[in-house]
Amino acid sequence: MKKLKIVKIGGNIIDDPGELNNFLKEFSKLEGLKILVHGGGKSATTLANKMGVEVKMIEGRRITDIETLDIVTMTYAGKINKTIVAQLQANGCNALGFTGADGNTILAEKRPVKNIDYGLAGDVVQVNTAVLQLLLPNAITPVFCALTHDGNGQLLNTNADTIAAELAIAFAKDYYVELYYCFEKNGLLKDVKDPDSVVLNVDTQMYNSLLAEGIIADGMLPKLNNCFYALKHQVSKVCIGKAEMLYNSNSKFTTIQE
Repeated sequence: MKKLKIVKIGGNIIDDPGELNNFLKEFSKLEGLKILVHGGGKSATTLANKMGVEVKMIEGRRITDIETLDIVTMTYAGKINKTIVAQLQANGCNALGFTGADGNTILAEKRPVKNIDYGLAGDVVQVNTAVLQLLLPNAITPVFCALTHDGNGQLLNTNADTIAAELAIAFAKDYYVELYYCFEKNGLLKDVKDPDSVVLNVDTQMYNSLLAEGIIADGMLPKLNNCFYALKHQVSKVCIGKAEMLYNSNSKFTTIQE
């Protein structure tokens, strides 16, 4: 079974041109099939502030009204996505930018209103890999931003971690899929003040224990939920840590296990 790496990067890389350039150089060198997924929330917030559009967040999640959707579309699918694609081309990695609407790759539905109305936020309902299956064997690397569509002409803002997990699950029946979440820390830390206190392996039992101790909290909760969700749907390997885990054999990071 062929191996496929799916790598998600966030604002800590995207918002620093030097970091992004270094990452894309190393990512381009990765052998084999690969897909890149990126967020861009901080950049969208910066643009919204410049345009005088109020940024509404509840529990760390963006409320996506029509004006905000315009901004995230310009930022995610426009500036960030095309900058990444251009830099990958410069590094000898043939890449093609995607939203979920392109090639009908990721269908979603507007998140139902329960206690909070998140506006035009989308929850993934289906991933169609047909177009991507044509590109990957021809050494073309898909680059996904955090936008999906509902099949009726409406774009939807969708969490990039979730998109990475859903792509990994969709490919798991045909590939040995490795899913990497790159963020600003070395992995899951026992002590947030000590960057070297990396928990190298986390299974469900340890996850529940760390959760009870309050070591897993805030933004780490949804990230780990996506990790376990992917593993439960046949994704072969899931890791979280700094981007150097992809290319530095001496780096410490966390591997998630069932």
